[in-house]
Amino acid sequence: MSRILVTGASGFVGHILCRTLLAQGFEVTATVRRIALLPERHERLYQEIEVGDIHASTDWSSALKGVNTLVHLAARVHVMKDVASDPLAEFLKVNLDGTVNLARQAARVGVKRLVYVSSVKVNGEETQELRSYVEQDMPAPQDPYGVSKWEAERALQLIAQETGLEVVVVRPPLVYGPGVKGNFIRLLAAVDKEIPLPLAGANNARSLVYVGNLVNALICCATHPAARGQTYLVSDGKSVSTAVLVEKIAKALGRKSRSFYFPPGLIRFAAIMLGRSAQVDRLFGSLRVNDEKIHRELSWTPPYTLDQGLHETVDWYQKSKAAH
Repeated sequence: MSRILVTGASGFVGHILCRTLLAQGFEVTATVRRIALLPERHERLYQEIEVGDIHASTDWSSALKGVNTLVHLAARVHVMKDVASDPLAEFLKVNLDGTVNLARQAARVGVKRLVYVSSVKVNGEETQELRSYVEQDMPAPQDPYGVSKWEAERALQLIAQETGLEVVVVRPPLVYGPGVKGNFIRLLAAVDKEIPLPLAGANNARSLVYVGNLVNALICCATHPAARGQTYLVSDGKSVSTAVLVEKIAKALGRKSRSFYFPPGLIRFAAIMLGRSAQVDRLFGSLRVNDEKIHRELSWTPPYTLDQGLHETVDWYQKSKAAH
């Protein structure tokens, strides 16, 4: 069985990916910035390596020993309010320069394949009407995070041409599941508290991907011969409106939905006045992905439905709440 290196192993997706790989019999090397960041360390059976901050000079030599395949999750992630004086420079330092450095070191020591976890933000921020993003779309990143991911994809393709390293790019939309943070956990908490939400008029359509589905897709991309050199969008399948998502979350929680109708145009206007346009766009705007390519080429299907993913997420949320 080949050894797989997972960067960002302490993250939301990374620790689930490591656990799943181990369950499937893979040998795993897990890297983090600091060993103390690894959750449930006493339960870990894989090799743990501390690499420090990720940039153009990070030394990956210890982590790459004996590795055949690499799944690169570590990144400077998107934040709603970035306090960096030059956000693009900070994103590029980690997501571009750090990725290029890792890929070149991996190619030099004979790593066969690198699966790069990018973002649907490379495609853009919003889809119109019934349109869905596909892999062949002209990239149109709108923020520094999306730009850094697209620049990294471009750089990896050049490295692949120069060295023969097999590069596979995966662009997920919003990822949810046990351990989720950000806007999704805030929405969960609001529905749990039965807070009235003016979202009944959110007749949009957004693609989501449950973390278990994403992890399954990453393993497929790491192992399937046909994935070499390809880019894939992934999702749970059918898109869902924010209004329906709230109803599904309420049902999973056993709560009564307090969602009510308020004109979306007025909400958007208020958001502009308050400097909250980006948050409202995510609630009322559409972002669909068409993931037929990974189904067709790799025979991949998501093992969890949206409802199953939400139930797993709610179960984790309720247990975490009870524990605290």
